[in-house]
Amino acid sequence: MAGGPWFFCLKHHTVEPRDGCAERHRLGPYETREEAEHAVQSVAEREEKLAAEDRAWKDD
Repeated sequence: MAGGPWFFCLKHHTVEPRDGCAERHRLGPYETREEAEHAVQSVAEREEKLAAEDRAWKDD
């Protein structure tokens, strides 16, 4: 992880290196800074996909 790992701080809404806020306030680790910048969007997309799979499973 060149220059990383990177984390997204939920408390400050910023990308930070390993020596940032406490783990409970962060998403990650991410391999690149860019991945960490899109952490909230990635989590939302995964959650939407899982919810759709749950609905499809319940409908069967």
